[in-house]
Amino acid sequence: MPVVLAPDDVVRTHEQGRGNEREPLLVLEPLLSFLRAHGLEAPDELIARPIGDGHSNVTFALSTGVVLRRPPRGPLPPSAHDVLREARLLRALEPTDVRAPKILAVCDDEHVIGAPFYVMELVEGEVITDSVPATLDDDGQRRRIADELIDGLVELHGADWERLGLDGFGKPTGYLERQLRRFGGLWEHNRTRDLPEVAQVGGWLAEHLPQSPPATIVHGDYRLGNTIYGSAAPAHLAAILDWEMATIGDPLADVGYLMTHWVQPDDKPDSFTLQSVTREPGFPSRAELIDRYEARSGRAVGQLDWYVTLALWKAVVFMEGNYKRAIAGTTDDPYLKTFGDGVVQLAQRALEITRTGFA
Repeated sequence: MPVVLAPDDVVRTHEQGRGNEREPLLVLEPLLSFLRAHGLEAPDELIARPIGDGHSNVTFALSTGVVLRRPPRGPLPPSAHDVLREARLLRALEPTDVRAPKILAVCDDEHVIGAPFYVMELVEGEVITDSVPATLDDDGQRRRIADELIDGLVELHGADWERLGLDGFGKPTGYLERQLRRFGGLWEHNRTRDLPEVAQVGGWLAEHLPQSPPATIVHGDYRLGNTIYGSAAPAHLAAILDWEMATIGDPLADVGYLMTHWVQPDDKPDSFTLQSVTREPGFPSRAELIDRYEARSGRAVGQLDWYVTLALWKAVVFMEGNYKRAIAGTTDDPYLKTFGDGVVQLAQRALEITRTGFA
C-alpha cells in the first residue's frame, strides 16, 4: 500500500513545524544545508516522496536521486528504529559481496530534521510483492527470483562480521535467549489488551530452545518485499533493504522468518500476508528454498518449527506496537489501524504451530 504524505509530514522550517500538533518527519531548510555540507545536490525546491511500506523506519526518495531514512514518530520502544546503527552496518558491508545500498551521509544531530537520519544511494529496480514485472513474468524467471533471494541471504550469512569491524554490533552467543527476553519485555510495552496466546507461545519457545550454529550477521526482516530486483531478465537481486533489525546472531532466524512470508498455493489466507505473488506457478515451494539454502550455505536448517514460531511471535509483538501507535494517533497509516483482529489471528497461528508443526 503506497504511503501518502500528511500535511504536517514535511515542513519548510522548524518554526512552521512547531505550529502543528505533531512533529514533522522532514524539515527542508536545515536538511538542504546538511546535504550541501556533504557535497550532495540540494536544490531549493527539493521534493520528498515516501517509499516502502511505511510501517517502520520512514524512507523518502528525494528528487535529487538519493534516499533518506529516519525513525518514525514516537513514542518508540527503547533501542527501536536505530538508524545510526543501521548506517554503521551498511558502511561495514560496502567492501563485501552483500547486496546492500551505499551510504552517502549520516546525521546524528537530531536538531537538523528532528531525528537522526542517513542518506543512501537510490537503487533502481522493482520491489516484488503482489505481481512480477512483465520482463520477469515466466516460470523460469520466477524460479530465478527465488534462487537469487536465497543466494542473497547466503551471501549475507557468509560475511565475516569480525573482519568487517562489527564487534559490539551484536553478541555472538545467547542470541535466541535474548530474543525471548527482549520480545517478552517489548510485549509488555506494546500490549493494548490481554492475549493469553502470547504467553503460551513464549513459554513453548523457552522450553524448546535449539542449539544455535555459529553466529553470523542476521538481517531480521529478510523477505522478498524487502529487496529490489533489476527490471530486465535474467532476474537479479540488486539490493537488500530495511536493515533496522540486523544484528549478530543465529542465521536460522532469518530462514524461519523468510518461511513465514513465502506463500504457497495451498496456504490459507492471512491478514498479514505481505506478498502473495509466490503463489503463482514457477515459484518453488518452501521446502525447495530450504534445500537451496542448505546446499549453498553448507548449514543445515534444523528445528524449523521453532524458528518459524519465533518469527510469528515476534511479529505479534511488533504488530501490536504498530497498532498501539495507530490508536494513539501518532501515525496516519490506515493499514496499522486494521491490526486489532490481525494480531490475534497471528498469535493463534503461532500457537497452532507449537501443537501441529509448520508445513
